[in-house]
Amino acid sequence: QVQLVESGGGLVQAGGSLRLSCTAPGRVLTGYAMTWFRQAPGKEREFVAAISWSGDETSFADSVKGRFTISKDNAKNTLYLQMNSLKPEDTAVYYCGAGRSTIQSLKMGGVEYWGKGTQVTVSS
Repeated sequence: QVQLVESGGGLVQAGGSLRLSCTAPGRVLTGYAMTWFRQAPGKEREFVAAISWSGDETSFADSVKGRFTISKDNAKNTLYLQMNSLKPEDTAVYYCGAGRSTIQSLKMGGVEYWGKGTQVTVSS
């Protein structure tokens, strides 16, 4: 079992920035692609961004393209989501996920492990 722990959420005004982090304490996720999903109240969990194990391939939801950046530091075993120009509609619980698969597979339900989430609230 892999434990994923997210951090960095909080309350921010519209137009502001936050950086989320995700770590796997005690584990090295060799070969795992990583992803961020989010779930707003009353809505289904939706894909936000993903990155391949090597980091040379990324994918973003249309709603966050140009505003969010996903990156990872394999040496620190940490995944990041830099969120800029935040909007109230970005308010959600953000979840980190990992899977030994392609990015496309992660987007379509191939996540093997999930974190418990971190709350992001964007005020207008």
